[in-house]
Amino acid sequence: MAATKCLYLSHTGSYPRIGDSTELQVLRRTTAAVDRGQATQSDLRSAEDDMTRRAISDQARAGVDFITDGMIRWYDPISHFAGKLAGVEIRGLLRFFDTNFYFRQPALIARPTRGGPVLKHEYEFAREALTHLPSPHSESRTKVKQVLTGPYTLAKSSLSQDGATHDLAERAGAYAEALAQEIGDLAAAGAEFIQIDEPAILKYPADWAILEQALVPLLRARDQVVKSGESLKLALYVYFRDCAPLYTRLVNLPFDAIGLDFTYNWALVERISQEGSPRPLGLGLIDGRNTKLEDPATVAAQIEKMLAKIPGGVAYLGPSCGLEYLPRDRALAKLGLLKQSRAALMGMPVAASGGAQ
Repeated sequence: MAATKCLYLSHTGSYPRIGDSTELQVLRRTTAAVDRGQATQSDLRSAEDDMTRRAISDQARAGVDFITDGMIRWYDPISHFAGKLAGVEIRGLLRFFDTNFYFRQPALIARPTRGGPVLKHEYEFAREALTHLPSPHSESRTKVKQVLTGPYTLAKSSLSQDGATHDLAERAGAYAEALAQEIGDLAAAGAEFIQIDEPAILKYPADWAILEQALVPLLRARDQVVKSGESLKLALYVYFRDCAPLYTRLVNLPFDAIGLDFTYNWALVERISQEGSPRPLGLGLIDGRNTKLEDPATVAAQIEKMLAKIPGGVAYLGPSCGLEYLPRDRALAKLGLLKQSRAALMGMPVAASGGAQ
């Protein structure tokens, strides 16, 4: 392999909001106090700020190159964005895929529209928090990656009580317009890497044409940013199900990277080592839903098999999904495995040792 091979460490999304110690339960206590009328929304925002800083610090200390804000402020991946759009009401709880977590279901009473930036403040807060970490954790190579739930998954998870959005494709298109605007605002705020999550397509592959069409405005928004001379990478991530049946379709989508969950089908490692990929991949080789810790040498061997077949050797090693499904100590240990796995790879007698520093 050429010495230009780069393996970046990239967190996939969420991070536990609580821990075992008293200080790590501040968000839970404050939320309960707000419900009892004993704390204010300002108190709640302060608790969210505190836990967001801690999530960022944990990722930076673990040596992650592309961190997230831990999505600490997100009640769930569906209502956090959808619920802030005009034309949307939030209804009852539904299970989020096959996890033990729930989301508040959006109901569209009109075509959803965005009145202004939704996540810009969260991105700016995370970037500022990163710069205030003690050296060397605030090094410029560490960047904040913003996560957005994609238009198809939002649409599939939403009810429609408006004739204009009764059709799934119409709902997805409306969400896509709002997300494209969001991408433009995030890029203007300095975002250089945005991750679009579309886990629902793995469960409903017959909707592929709807997904593909809904992603067009997002890709167009990226292209406009790049054309203006700014740097922006847009990645598409899928998880919670075997992605092998859609592998070829996924990697041919014109994103800057495609993130894959390997934990449902480890044969995907061999397939990629043989077929390759036309674009960089997010390698979800660390199970984000299982407390068992992987062997770094085994992970390194899996990466080595695939890296030569990925363009430029550029890949993003990360958890298979967000880490909020694990106890906090295990989530931190999973982050540590990323660096250990890369170190194991760089220690092998192969040219891949010229990867990311």
